[in-house]
Amino acid sequence: MIRGIASAVLPVLRRADPETAHNLALWALRLGLVGCDRRPDDPVLATHALGHDFTNPIGLAAGFDKNAAAIAPLMRLGFGFIEAGTVTPRPQSGNPRPRLFRLDQDRAVVNRLGFNNEGLPAFLSRVAARPRAAVVFGCNVGINKDGADPERDYPALVEAVAPYADYVVINVSSPNTPGLRDLQG
Repeated sequence: MIRGIASAVLPVLRRADPETAHNLALWALRLGLVGCDRRPDDPVLATHALGHDFTNPIGLAAGFDKNAAAIAPLMRLGFGFIEAGTVTPRPQSGNPRPRLFRLDQDRAVVNRLGFNNEGLPAFLSRVAARPRAAVVFGCNVGINKDGADPERDYPALVEAVAPYADYVVINVSSPNTPGLRDLQG
């Protein structure tokens, strides 16, 4: 983001509801209002893991861009990897608001969004069009809160996103999806 615009906008975003600020950040990314990091990473940061070469070990985990709406601009920010999702087979509204909370003293955020996303078809249309770049790209998949069948849904999700991803994460950690954490056992 241009330094002058950032100086004006960031204080407003900090006073906004956390979820509104998050959505505005994604909007700004999609409109190209956020800059990019053109400096090459120091070679000492290069990491090789799971068959992939990462230019640096710092990545953006799932949850920020649940709908794969800002993949290209996020890839220009200097991350070593970007992970989109969590995506579920069908659209899902997630938990009722408020569901994202700032802990200002700790400079942290509590996320209780609940796998809110536009569903697999919308997600696939965006990841299929994503630019192929040096940034490693992952997809994070989960099951719907209602009507889920893990033995059916997870394989179908992995099969659907695998052609577009360098890696796939199967999310079994949300406390908001009944029985999901039981799958960890």
